[in-house]
Amino acid sequence: MSRPGVLLADIGGTNARFAMAGGGIDDAPLALDTVREFAVADFPSLAEAARHYLQLIERQANRGVFAVAGRVDGDEARITNHPWVISRTRTGAMLGFDSLALINDFAAQAMAITLLGADDVTMIGGASWIPERDADHRTYAVIGPGTGLGAGGLMIREGRAHPLESEGGHTSFPPGTPEEILILEHLSAQFGRVSNERLICGPGLVNIHRALSEIAGEDPGPMSPSDVTRRAAEGDARCLRTLDVYCAVFGAIAGDLVLTLGAWDGVFLTGGLVPRILPALQHSGFRQRFEHKGRFSAAMSRVPTVAVLHPHAGLLGAAAFARRDAAMTST
Repeated sequence: MSRPGVLLADIGGTNARFAMAGGGIDDAPLALDTVREFAVADFPSLAEAARHYLQLIERQANRGVFAVAGRVDGDEARITNHPWVISRTRTGAMLGFDSLALINDFAAQAMAITLLGADDVTMIGGASWIPERDADHRTYAVIGPGTGLGAGGLMIREGRAHPLESEGGHTSFPPGTPEEILILEHLSAQFGRVSNERLICGPGLVNIHRALSEIAGEDPGPMSPSDVTRRAAEGDARCLRTLDVYCAVFGAIAGDLVLTLGAWDGVFLTGGLVPRILPALQHSGFRQRFEHKGRFSAAMSRVPTVAVLHPHAGLLGAAAFARRDAAMTST
């Protein structure tokens, strides 16, 4: 086996992705040929999944950076949409690591911004973003739907990147049209409090579709997110309307996050759903609702909305975190 390296992980509510960090400062930060993905339901713990991965690729690791889809509270993290409870100390000990960093998955998504290239992204709307490796002072937002809705930010000050961890996906949904008020009423009857995540995530497509069906006095029956996108591609009117509402609400929420963080340098749209619904985002009311912020509409029109197409942005961000920490340790 090769000498021990840095194990990277991006743990969501459905899948666990692992990879090894690049070996040296001149290497690519993420060894793409080592990326593997597993269903979290197949393992009793994160440590067991990580051990299985290392055995599979026949590699050793003595350090780790694990990004998890949930709030990191001191030594512990709970996966928001999965029953795993992760202890940094216990997991590191089980794997025999010298050190283990446990970070929020959207802290990793934010750190990925520092390594993204022009080929890793595409713009939604007219405002553009150019990768800057030597940026001295920037503030970005990051938001993305997958199993849930993640949100965070990145502050670059004096050339050093500082990710902002948040659970912004769980803020309350603010309807912006009469139709969205009706949707909120139907979802409130089902869930009580309605967060943004109830609409903007994979299951959110089903929630919106069911609400629109109930408003029309119909029962759509069991649906999955893939049913909604597939039927929309086939021209189903209600599924097309579901995507329209989804994209518009996503744009409004992304714009709110920019205002909240002062992220005038751009908002990055990431997560597993963004590449799949990219044509819908580009030809919807996403950007209109993003910019529609009253007295700040002119300022919002200059803020880039950047769709991330890199297939492993969470792992890339974990690699950026590992590289930053290594640089700090060596100084």
